[in-house]
Amino acid sequence: MYKINAIKRKAMKQLAIGVLLLGIFTNLQAQEKMKPEDTEVWSPVPKIVTTDSRNNVPSDAVTLFDGTSLNAWESAKNKGKANWTLQEGVFTVKPGEGDIRTKQEFQDYQLHLEWRSPSVIKGESQGRGNSGVFMQGLYEVQILDNYDNKTYVNGQVASIYKQRIPLVNATKKPGEWHTYDIIWTAPRFKKDGTVEKKARITVLHNGVLAQNNVELDGATEYIGIPKYQAHGAGPIVLQDHGDLVSFRNIWIRPLP
Repeated sequence: MYKINAIKRKAMKQLAIGVLLLGIFTNLQAQEKMKPEDTEVWSPVPKIVTTDSRNNVPSDAVTLFDGTSLNAWESAKNKGKANWTLQEGVFTVKPGEGDIRTKQEFQDYQLHLEWRSPSVIKGESQGRGNSGVFMQGLYEVQILDNYDNKTYVNGQVASIYKQRIPLVNATKKPGEWHTYDIIWTAPRFKKDGTVEKKARITVLHNGVLAQNNVELDGATEYIGIPKYQAHGAGPIVLQDHGDLVSFRNIWIRPLP
């Protein structure tokens, strides 16, 4: 009986190999009959996007700050005027005025902003050049002067605050300009409010990859565990943490 079963197993194995080889041979025959144009796709044609030669702003971007006014922004606490300091094409946190937010709300997007920590060093750890940019008003990418300044690593510059440690620390010296380029995919929720897909984010800090399409556990919490609550589109929020952090050249490209 054992010998018969062994013969059957060997026959089945040989049959499986034969079927596999036949499939490969058939596929190769099909490939040989194909023409180059059989795998060419001609539509839909991607739209043409150009960039401004002065500051590389894409032609399909929404300008959030071009150095002239804060008209695209409002107070986050009362939706009144954004009263941060605007001078010489740059705006700066005005401590005590509170956070500011965009008047327009967004869902999925590419966001570019440039920021600068104060050249005069004051404080240490989280008390030095601290601000933040919040996706949809809820999910924070940390802004911090981390040049020779130790702090908890899930709260350092380019971290997803209290959630994701950045891959690198690409901080420049105090007073120098930084860039953030952020790709944001908003979370999706089912009709009952539960999470269908978690939020995902990619962050380049000064052109260096700091967050690589990471998944978020929920909205930013200073104390406690991140969690999701169902929401739709939301604003970009900049944080007043009491430090004189400055901003310039902010634009966003809503993504389909």
